[in-house]
Amino acid sequence: MLKLTYTETSFFLECFTQSLEDWVQARVILAMRIGQPLCVEPSNASFLLPVDLPEVDVLYGQTKRQDREILSVCACDTEYLEVSLRGSWLSCGTSSVEGVFVTEMSDRTEFFLHKLWLEAQLTVNC
Repeated sequence: MLKLTYTETSFFLECFTQSLEDWVQARVILAMRIGQPLCVEPSNASFLLPVDLPEVDVLYGQTKRQDREILSVCACDTEYLEVSLRGSWLSCGTSSVEGVFVTEMSDRTEFFLHKLWLEAQLTVNC
């Protein structure tokens, strides 16, 4: 499972071995127990990756072979490509810009996307 946490200023991508259904179920139970509103709805999420990352061309291949209903990749400009995912959005309300997006694909694709995102973070921080 991939989990993208969106805040006002950025987002953070994590990779979990826990199933999507188990994670969402636990999150719903937690919200009920603490009395926090929770909205869960089908949604899309996207983020940018630099085009000059090593192995970024492999990502294009992943979208053609497997996970094509969930994952798509397209060029934004000469420096970045956009990774779009289908999954579920969890937030405190339907109009909230802060929340968590979760999706599930093949383990290999999830780990590969997470690796590319981490490499992009290292590039930005350097």
